Amino acid sequence: MTTNNIFQKDFYLADGGLETTLIYHQGLKLNHFAAFELLTHEQGKEEMAKYYVPYLDLAEKKGLNFILETPTWRANPDWAYKLGYSNDELNAINRNAVTFLRSLLASHTIDSSKVVLSGCVGPRGDGYIAGDCMTPAEAKAYHFEQIQAFALADADITSAITMTYSDEALGIALAARELHIPAVISFTVETDGRLPNGETLKSAIEKVDAELDGYPEHYMINCAHPEHFIHVLEEKGNWKSRIRGVRANASTKSHAELDASDTLDTGDKSRLTEGYRKLSTLLPNLIVLGGCCGTDHTHLQVICEATVSGQDKTQKVEASK
Repeated sequence: MTTNNIFQKDFYLADGGLETTLIYHQGLKLNHFAAFELLTHEQGKEEMAKYYVPYLDLAEKKGLNFILETPTWRANPDWAYKLGYSNDELNAINRNAVTFLRSLLASHTIDSSKVVLSGCVGPRGDGYIAGDCMTPAEAKAYHFEQIQAFALADADITSAITMTYSDEALGIALAARELHIPAVISFTVETDGRLPNGETLKSAIEKVDAELDGYPEHYMINCAHPEHFIHVLEEKGNWKSRIRGVRANASTKSHAELDASDTLDTGDKSRLTEGYRKLSTLLPNLIVLGGCCGTDHTHLQVICEATVSGQDKTQKVEASK
């Protein structure tokens, strides 16, 4: 199995719900949820820094590694076309997002050697729905230029976030392999623990790994509350050892309910942290702790305190066996 070994055994903190924080806590308008537009002007860059700094502060305070992720979830051709950007402008946006985060990191006191800079790739369509699905070859071609922009800007890794079906994830990983940049794949799941297209996590992970000889650094689960997928992880299987990260929603609501809501559901933090505690026993290699919709740095603080503090990873349940 081929892996790049960017990530060590220590814990890594990731950020939370970028777009929901910007909209509901910082009072910003995001067209089509496109946070990358903020990087096109100085005031927007200040707002982005305001978002990231509390997470950098938390990681430094807790002595954790940190994954600094570009706000480029929507920076792909289809969404850029809807927003009025040319292909050249889009490539510049993706490269400049990496440059912006490197500048932000340089101005912070955190040890930069503990930070992994990730170029974020989002789905071609909606992060909740598997719509017009591509073949792996089509997905590779579609996402290639964005990943190439990250590689040219010297991002450490590229992360595919909210993948709704395995073929798109596979295509992204194929592009990353060709461009020699490590890749992380994160799948969205529904309240039944399956991907939006009905695939199981097990089948999706095993498919991508089989096609690429395990090229992805690891896999993550995102955009769902732990209670939606804990039952899936109670099953036995070596495939679970490939899941090293969780970025859960604050809310226990379904994607349909969240889509229909005009207010932010920040959830029950104690319920969320209990979910992470359970996940830490079910996933022996869990090291990446982050959030998704509705979470902010205060959620990540309690998650860290519940999951990391005093925990000896060698005593984890060998649930993958």
